[in-house]
Amino acid sequence: MTLFFALLGFAFVASGTPGPNNLMLLASGANFGLKRTLPHMFGISLGHSFMVFVIGLGLAQAFQRLPLLQTTMILVSMTYMLWLAWKIAHSAPPKQGEAAGKPFTFLQAAAFQWVNPKAVIMAISAQTNYALGETWMAALLVGVGFMMVNFPAIFLWAWMGTELRRFLSNPRRLTIFNWSMALLLIASMVPVLFH
Repeated sequence: MTLFFALLGFAFVASGTPGPNNLMLLASGANFGLKRTLPHMFGISLGHSFMVFVIGLGLAQAFQRLPLLQTTMILVSMTYMLWLAWKIAHSAPPKQGEAAGKPFTFLQAAAFQWVNPKAVIMAISAQTNYALGETWMAALLVGVGFMMVNFPAIFLWAWMGTELRRFLSNPRRLTIFNWSMALLLIASMVPVLFH
């Protein structure tokens, strides 16, 4: 039971620290509000928990045995995150009475977990350090542990974005914010290059 509580602590800290998911939620909350960001939040929480489970079933061993698979995944994810950063930086401010652009859908956010280097590393670390054995039940328990704490941790980022909306009602400030979020998203990829 002590190991499970340690997993919950790791999952909360890993889920709550800055990274691609949280920076995108902050930007989504600021640009679209909390209600329109909910599918994005649920996609991250459930999608990442599912990925943690699948990695526990053996994907982590595949990465260790096939380094080219991991390198390819990193290159694909870096390319995708650069595209996302460009989209965030070029988000148009909403016009009076309308919301420009669309937030991530549930499926987009869930699929994004598979190309998010921080999410993959968190999943591998969790399964390596906190799984009680190599059974499907042990892998599931780690995935459920992440699901229990992930949503509250990421909710804070989307909420902070919504609180910024009043400040960002000025189109110039919103543009500066979006560019800052894009640059931070790119910066969040740097540790992966040296991992």
